[in-house]
Amino acid sequence: MSKIDNKKALPQIHQRKVIAQSGLFKIEQLELEFSNGEKRQFERMAGSGRGAVMIVPFINEHEFLLVREYAAGTHSYQLGFPKGLIDPGESAMVAANRELKEEVGYGAQELIALHTVSMAPAFFDAKMEIFIAKKLYAESLVGDEPEPMEVIPWSINDIDTLLAREDFVEARCIAALFLTLKWIKEG
Repeated sequence: MSKIDNKKALPQIHQRKVIAQSGLFKIEQLELEFSNGEKRQFERMAGSGRGAVMIVPFINEHEFLLVREYAAGTHSYQLGFPKGLIDPGESAMVAANRELKEEVGYGAQELIALHTVSMAPAFFDAKMEIFIAKKLYAESLVGDEPEPMEVIPWSINDIDTLLAREDFVEARCIAALFLTLKWIKEG
C-alpha cells in the first residue's frame, strides 16, 4: 500500500471573485499561490454547501427501485437512483427519506449511510451522500419534479443488463450500484 501525504499545505487564496452566475451555478475565479511560489488562476463552480443525497431503495432482498427522469444536460430521459439536494437545516438522512417519499412514494424505516462521493472536484465543490434504504413503507410527498417519475423495480441479480442500458450512464449512479454490491458482499 502506498503512503499518501495528507499534510501538504493547501495553496493560499489571494483573491476570489464571482465571474458568472445563473439560477443554478456560480463560477468563481481564484488567484492562488502554491507552496513552491507558483501562482495560478483557477476557475470553479461553487457549490451551495448544502450537499445532496442519492438513495438505493430496496423494496425486498433482491429488488431495488430506479426512477426514470428527464435530464436537461443530455435532453434525454435517464434511469437512475432517487436523488436530490439537502434542504437548509436538514440532515442528509432526513433529506434521503424525504427524497424517497417525493420520488418513489416510499419512506424507509432503515437508512444506511454507504459512502460520500464528489463530482469533478477539480472544478466543482459538490458532495453527494449515498444511502441504502430498507424496510420501505408506502408514503408520498409532493416534490419539485415537473412530472411524475416512472418507478422501475430492478433485480440485484440482473446488474449486467442494467449496465448495458444506454439510459443508465450517470457516474454517480454507477458508483452507487458498485458500492451497493460491495455492501451486499460484505453483509
